Amino acid sequence: MEVKIGIQSIPRELVLETNVSAEEMERSVAHAVESGGLFVLPDDKGGKVLIPADKIGYVEFTGTEQRRIGFGSL
Repeated sequence: MEVKIGIQSIPRELVLETNVSAEEMERSVAHAVESGGLFVLPDDKGGKVLIPADKIGYVEFTGTEQRRIGFGSL
C-alpha cells in the first residue's frame, strides 16, 4: 500500500510503498505518538524509515493497492 507522511517543518511529504497492513500501521503510529518514540515503517524493498513521533504531522495510507499506469513490469 502507498503511505504518505507529512513531517513538521518539511514542505514535501514522504511517500513510500510498504507491505504492512492498515491495522498494523495504525497501531504502530498510535503507539509511537503515545510513547513519544520513533515511528518505524519498513518499505517494500527491505529498508526502514524512522521518524520521530513528535515530528509527524499526518499519516495517510490506502487499505488497498491502487492500479499502476505506465510501462513498468506487472
